[in-house]
Amino acid sequence: MAKHLDLEEQEQLDEIKHFWKQYGNAITWVLIAVLGAYAAWNGYQYWQRSQASQAAAMYDEVEKVSREGDADKLQRAFDDMKSRFASTAYAPQAGLLVAKTLYESGKVDGAKAALTWVAEKSADAGYASVGRLRLAGLLMDSKAYDEALKVLDTGMTEEFAALQADRRGDILLAQGKKPEAKEQYLKAFKAFDDRTDYRRLVMVKLNSLGVDPLADAAAPVAADKGAASK
Repeated sequence: MAKHLDLEEQEQLDEIKHFWKQYGNAITWVLIAVLGAYAAWNGYQYWQRSQASQAAAMYDEVEKVSREGDADKLQRAFDDMKSRFASTAYAPQAGLLVAKTLYESGKVDGAKAALTWVAEKSADAGYASVGRLRLAGLLMDSKAYDEALKVLDTGMTEEFAALQADRRGDILLAQGKKPEAKEQYLKAFKAFDDRTDYRRLVMVKLNSLGVDPLADAAAPVAADKGAASK
């Protein structure tokens, strides 16, 4: 009986040896790949957390310098942020803050440069859209109307469509193109939610151009009722 069991065990051992000889290398490489991917993922997660932590600390520094009002020091801090943490959300946030601070201190060119970076280099499409809206506003103030409209033509997310149309209306109105401005304001008015306060501002702009968007919206309804009664 013992010999029989020994023979069975030997056969099983031989089968295992044969199987390992045939597939052992493949199994080992698969395990190495899986464990390597797991280690790489953990390493990437740690790197991201580290990057975010360092970027947050640097953003705090940008905020501090911004309050101090030292434009040259602020620019250096922002340049450092861009070179080290451009892929984080803190970089475009810093860019918007830097642009605001520089603009308020009269350094319009520096503000434009910061907004241009946010518009073109931000990894976040939302921040890029905000950068484009603000940059278009500065260009409009500088009477660079065509350039301002060009900035709004690309890179805007759907969530900013109403603000995009409103800003276009402002630029076209500044150019004296009232019919085109009305068209953009109406587009913005329709795109804004009824409960949005900004929608009222767009309505004021339309009213100043002799347009009542609420009356225009009600007119087709009244016409349909009249047709139905006939």
